[in-house]
Amino acid sequence: MNDPVVFLQAMRYIGAGLAVIGVAGAGAGIGIVVGGAVQGMARNPDMAGTIQTNMILGIAFSEAVAIYALAVALIILFV
Repeated sequence: MNDPVVFLQAMRYIGAGLAVIGVAGAGAGIGIVVGGAVQGMARNPDMAGTIQTNMILGIAFSEAVAIYALAVALIILFV
């Protein structure tokens, strides 16, 4: 590892891998949101429309975090 270019490239890959860890958090968040929404709809079917709207909003926010993590990883790799 005497070549600094190889070392920097390896550090880029490690940094991009660490940045993508946020995608796992977003996946867990989506699972928690959907699980809670399904339980809420099962317990109170009259509020299913409101619960579903809030669920979709929560999924969108959680998915935004995953997209940001992916964007950061791509920036680290290619810029």
